[in-house]
Amino acid sequence: MPPEPTAEDRYGFEFFRCTMRPHDVLWVELNRPERRNAINPGMHAELTPLFRRIAEDRQVAVVVLTGAGDQAFCVGADFGGMQENLDTGYEDGYPELMIGSAEVVRAQLAIPQPVLAAVNGDAMGLGATMALFCDLVLMAESARIADPHVKAGLVAGDGGAILWPMLLGLHRGKEFLFTGDVMTARQAADLGLVNRLCPPGELRQAATEMAERLAQGPRHAICFNKRLANAELIQRVTRLIDASLAMEAITFGTADHREAVRSFLERRAPSFGGSG
Repeated sequence: MPPEPTAEDRYGFEFFRCTMRPHDVLWVELNRPERRNAINPGMHAELTPLFRRIAEDRQVAVVVLTGAGDQAFCVGADFGGMQENLDTGYEDGYPELMIGSAEVVRAQLAIPQPVLAAVNGDAMGLGATMALFCDLVLMAESARIADPHVKAGLVAGDGGAILWPMLLGLHRGKEFLFTGDVMTARQAADLGLVNRLCPPGELRQAATEMAERLAQGPRHAICFNKRLANAELIQRVTRLIDASLAMEAITFGTADHREAVRSFLERRAPSFGGSG
């Protein structure tokens, strides 16, 4: 059972620390700093309930999403359990991927309040996707961002294949999806992925100032502007999320994914065959 909410933790989730700050700004920290805030099954299961709680919390004016510690925002899925998954197989297929992962994306986009990402360290895979689904992105100059699903032999099904071509343009977006290349904060800013860069020691203050500025603005107008601005993105997600997750599910069963996991555990470069 998750801990009970306290004055210091608004909702009482196990893997997220949620604290109210002045001007009704809610700070949400992904809270597995010992694993660079990598997402394990328990953490993933809390994402949709977390986003829904925020959406229903009428006191919250603005949300800041960040990572605990000073090493990472979120490095995506925790690779620790992947070999076990390969060993035991997926007897029932991938229903949780098709149901739970789609709901995470929909629940984040359904938050009516503006959400700021304070990217304090590396944002990879699902971590990058969650940051880029936010409304404004502030990034530490030392941070990096990427969607390296392809390096694991996987489709970027949790939203990356939808977001990157939309935000970067088709050809540039495909380049990063095909290669999984890591982008520096400066590159991300130059390509328009993030709103502003900050020295690492100044990121929280910059996020606080922006969040408080929005919180003291006309809330209904800001929320309705968000709804209008996100309409095309939501339509794109509606059209593509199920297909993208289905294709990711297929790649979980490929030889390339098995080789990616083995090479990761054996600390060597993968040798992809591409034959399925």
